[in-house]
This record gives sequence, C-alpha cells and structure tokens, in this order.
Amino acid sequence: MGDHKESLRKITTTLTLKNEEITNFICSLKQSLENLEANSDRVQGDLVAEFSSLHAVLEQLKEGMTTRIKQERASRTYELQSQLSACTKALESSEELLELANQTLCSSETDGFMQAAKDIKDSVTMAPAFRLSLKAKASDNMSHMMVDFSQEREMLRGISFLPVPATPEIQTSECQVCDNTVSVAWTLQEPDSKIDHYILEHRRTNHEGPPRIREEYPWMVVEGIREMEHTLTGLRFDTRYMTFRVKACNKAVAGEFSEPVTLETHAFLFKLDAASAHQNLKVEDLSVEWDSCGGKVQEIRKDKNRTNQSPMHSPARASLMSPKRGPTARVGRDRFTAESYTVLADTMIDAGQQYWEVRFDKESKAFAVGVALRSLGRFDQLGKSSASWCIHLNNWLQQSLTAKHNNKARTLDCPIPDRIGVYCNYEEGVLSFYNAKLKQLMHTFKAKFTQPIIPAFMVWNGTFSVKTGLQVPSVVLSGQRKNSNTSSSNASLT
Repeated sequence: MGDHKESLRKITTTLTLKNEEITNFICSLKQSLENLEANSDRVQGDLVAEFSSLHAVLEQLKEGMTTRIKQERASRTYELQSQLSACTKALESSEELLELANQTLCSSETDGFMQAAKDIKDSVTMAPAFRLSLKAKASDNMSHMMVDFSQEREMLRGISFLPVPATPEIQTSECQVCDNTVSVAWTLQEPDSKIDHYILEHRRTNHEGPPRIREEYPWMVVEGIREMEHTLTGLRFDTRYMTFRVKACNKAVAGEFSEPVTLETHAFLFKLDAASAHQNLKVEDLSVEWDSCGGKVQEIRKDKNRTNQSPMHSPARASLMSPKRGPTARVGRDRFTAESYTVLADTMIDAGQQYWEVRFDKESKAFAVGVALRSLGRFDQLGKSSASWCIHLNNWLQQSLTAKHNNKARTLDCPIPDRIGVYCNYEEGVLSFYNAKLKQLMHTFKAKFTQPIIPAFMVWNGTFSVKTGLQVPSVVLSGQRKNSNTSSSNASLT
C-alpha cells in the first residue's frame, strides 16, 4: 500500500510539473499573439512613414529642380529679348537711312547731291546695324536641364524589407564569472556588415534553465554594444544565477534574441541576525550603529522570499536547494549582553571558500570582525575565547590593531584600512583578513573547524556596514594558493 502511494505521489508531482510547464507555454503563446498584433501595427506604421518621407524628399527635389528651370528660362528670355529689342531698333534706323539714300539717288538736283551723299555715307558708317553681333546671346536649347531617373527608378523598384539580422549565439565556454564581474561573448553564423550594434539583457534568478514567465527580477538592458562581447562589473551576486540573452540590430530593425544562457554566480550571501544583536546595537539590514541609550528591543524583519534566514542555513546546503528552514533567532539562546556588543550573521559556513567585506568607522572606540562558533557564549567578547577569531581595533587609550583568539592577541604592524576583507576556507581551516581596497594580507589564522562557523561583528561607540554577495577575489585565491604549502608567521594564534 505504501509503495503504491509513493508511486502515485511521484506521478502526481510529475503531472503537476508538466501542467505548470504547459500553463507557462500557454501564457507565452498568448503574449506572443499580443506582441504579434502590436508589432505588425508598428512596422506598418513605420513603412507608411518611410514612404511618406520618400515622397517628401521627391517633392522637395522636384520643387527645387523646377525652380532652377524657371530661373534659367527667365535669364535666357531676358538676354534674347534685350538682343531682339536692340536689333529691331538698328533695323528701323537702317531702313530710314536706306530710304533717304534712295531718295537722294532719285533726286535730279545736283547742287546738294554731293553733301547729301557724304552725310548718308557718314550715317551709314555710324549706323547701329554695323555694330550688332548677329549671334544669339542665349541658346534656346534646354536639354541640359533634362533628368534621367532610370537608375533611381531601378533602385526604387529594388526597395524591399530590410533583412532581419541573424540571431547571435552566446558561447558559454567563452563566458567568465569572477571577481563579481561577468563577461559574455557571442558569435554569428555568418558575418553581417549591416549590423550596427547589439543589445544585451540580463536578469538575476534563482532558477537554473530557461526564464520563467513570472520571474521575480526584471530584465536589465545594456544597449549600444559594438563588439561581440561585453563585461558587467561591480555586481553583487544576491541570487544563485544570472540569465543572459542578446540580439543584433541594424539601422532599422532588431533581430531575435538568442537562446537564454544561465550562468551560476556563486557568492557568499548573508544578512545580520538582529535576534542575536546586543540591545545597544541598532541593526538595519547590513548596517549597525551602537546606541548608547540601550534597552531598545528591535523588531526583526521577516523576508518571506528569503530561504536562508538563520545560521541553520549554509552555502553548501544552498547548492542542494534544501526546502528545510531554521528559526530566525539563536536557537535556545538569548541575545548577546553585558560588554559583548556583538551581532552574528544569519548564515553559517560549513563548507567551501567564502569572502565578505566590512566598512567600519575608524573613530569607533572598539570594533572587531571575524568568525565564531555557534557555541559562543552570550557574555563572550570576540577573540577572548576559543570559540571566536577576529581582528580587533582599539581606540580607547591608544589606537591599536590586533589579531585575537582564545584571549591571546598579536599586534598587527599595518595601516588601519577603510575596509576589511575576510576570507575563509572551511576545509583548510584558513581564516585571512585583507585590506579590502589593496587586497593586501593583514593576518591569517590556521585552525581546525570542527563545527560550523558564523561571521561575527562587534562595535562599541561606532558604526559599521557589511557587504555580502561577493566572490572570492582572484588575487586572494592566487595568494592563498601560493601560501598553501608555506607556514605563515601570522598563523600562531590558533
């Protein structure tokens, strides 16, 4: 009976997953239909606008060329009419002289003939007709203003829809995730000289595989990419994965998005457990301020979407997607008290290599950052028992920076940084502290962690803020590998 129930339960689970998959596909098809209608209207409107623009260009060109023809005609008309008027006047003058000469020749009087002939001869010599150019100053030929649109006509006949750019393909093997940066590279099946730029979209997700219809995080857009690769920097990895897709664009149209590619963005992510904090510490997300008034019990925020709310969670368990959750408070324990102005993270470390950073007020009277076992007592100060390791800043009498463990301290001969980076290799028992800005090693503890450890912080008369979702910097990993086979003089406090 039990086997049958278990078999039926598996079938039910499989059917439920398949129904969810079909439902998501139906939503996708409905969305595609809506997009098809909207996109068809858009491209039709764009086509009408392009032809209207082409018509406007032709009308403008026609108007300009017509104006030039009219101007040429007016100029030539003026030249020819002026020349015609001058010739007409010269002809009239010549006809008058010709008539006078004929009358003189026909006259029978001899007394004034010689003088009249001389006068006529002088008038003919000075007559305008003999100074005229009998060549037209302007041609009546307008063939130079003719146009031949045969080539343009063929070009217009060749107008067609612009080819859609090919769909790029993201090369997963060429993509890199390190130092909280992601480099994405893609290729095209064939070169396309008409591609103007690429558009890359990415979004965070906690689901491996193709994007779901209802994702928690929106797509973020990067436009104007000229090369077939792009690097996103300064990221905070607060989800397990990032999904990427890319499309090519020419001057007029964009192609289809590539198949989405999901890259794992492993990083150590935690919050501060306000339930563990000393009552004088005001915890706000990842920031802490020491409150001299004290006695203010803080309200613990509940994030329904967060699956790792307590030290019961660990990065190792997160990779298994375990549905089990632990309580938010320190199990069976009260918050820190007395002079232990301490607060713990809500996520324990029981495997792997992890890294986080903390920025603190260097004017604080006291500050400490490190790790602690879950067995750390509520009265214990960081570094003063075998259950904690830390870097401690003291500003009470004189400023000093020390490494503390099991009530032993070593003064560190290094400048006090603005930020401290903490590296932990659980299996190797390595806990290192770095100048986070310069990535310079400050101190390394060598220990054997026999139980899970938790990031721990202490502040008195000051403030600090924590930065999580960070990968182990490559320079830190490189330095750790170099020192893995050597003993460090900083490792005596174990």
